[in-house]
Amino acid sequence: MAQRYALIDGIRGLAIVNMILYHAIWDLVYLYGFDWQWYLGPVGTLWQQAICWTFILVSGFCLPLSSHPVQRGVEVSLAGLAVTMVTLAVMPAARIVFGVLTCIGAAMILCGLAQPLFARLAQHAAVAGSVCFLLFLVTKHVPDGYIGIAGWTLVELPSAWYADLVTTFFGLPAPDFFSADYFPLFPWLFLFATGFFLYHLLAGRGALRFFVRGHSRLLEWAGRHSLWIYLLHQPVIAVLLAMAL
Repeated sequence: MAQRYALIDGIRGLAIVNMILYHAIWDLVYLYGFDWQWYLGPVGTLWQQAICWTFILVSGFCLPLSSHPVQRGVEVSLAGLAVTMVTLAVMPAARIVFGVLTCIGAAMILCGLAQPLFARLAQHAAVAGSVCFLLFLVTKHVPDGYIGIAGWTLVELPSAWYADLVTTFFGLPAPDFFSADYFPLFPWLFLFATGFFLYHLLAGRGALRFFVRGHSRLLEWAGRHSLWIYLLHQPVIAVLLAMAL
């Protein structure tokens, strides 16, 4: 049985708590009309990105610890599909298509299948992880129509590539596509892979022992049950806000 790293559970738990707070405020702003400009500006964007980066990076970090990563990826992908179906049926104006669960599930499947290759690359984990992270940064704006970094456009991508749901899944959204939570395979697969190589880098240097001990049992519990919390938190938030407001 793989070693359980309480600190990683705690980090994931902290991300899930932040996600609950972020989505609760989303409901207050977009559904109840609260005028909180800070949430709509850079602060809200930075908060949202920090949550997502943490989830995806930690998911990649934990892939080597999974006995059945492809099976787990299928389970997470099905959970993402369930979220899509429910949001399309209940609140189509705020539908979630190709959300974070779909992205993480697909990354688990692909990286799980590629583990023999990744295991060889992990012998040079620092280089492989750095390359993956650089690719993530360079392709971060592929959904916006270009390859570039820090506002600097290297290559503008042909608009014809942004065609349909298939291209949308990979990071080239169709012109009429909308999702309240959109995480395409690219660039996020590169951040997931960065987490994978980060695990091997730390393991190779004997640093994983620092992750065994946690600091908050509540956050660690939330981290261990993050998938179910993700699936249930929005309905719970909706009911609580409806009762309170």
